[in-house]
Amino acid sequence: MAIYDIYERLDAGEAHDVVRLDHLQRERGRLKAQTESGDELRLFLDRGKTLAIHERLRSDCGRVFSVEGAIETVTRAETEDAHLFARACYHLGNRHVKLQIGDGWLRITPDHVLEEMLQLLGLATRQEEVVFVPESGAYGGGHGHSH
Repeated sequence: MAIYDIYERLDAGEAHDVVRLDHLQRERGRLKAQTESGDELRLFLDRGKTLAIHERLRSDCGRVFSVEGAIETVTRAETEDAHLFARACYHLGNRHVKLQIGDGWLRITPDHVLEEMLQLLGLATRQEEVVFVPESGAYGGGHGHSH
């Protein structure tokens, strides 16, 4: 097993290996992680900028790693009623909840209180296993990738 120190982010490039990170790990600037081949990465990146799916990281020796999303359990809530959907997003945003927004659906980390609120508003909820990519926020910057 090799250990690689990471200080640099890249937008593209041929990757030598893959590191799978959940949404909380992708938010951290300092992190130890394991690649798919079993090597250890030690990330020393600027804080405050979430790693994007498919972003590349370059080690101090020039080796490049692709960031991929890890599968996580999330709650999916959905409705075909646009007004109801907007209300749900408003209430979650008012609580500063991280959410991923799609066409008539949203995803949050599982929370029985929030799930009950969404159900009381009239949204259907269910658990699913997916890569969770929450919105970065109005001032979050980031890469604007969509998946």
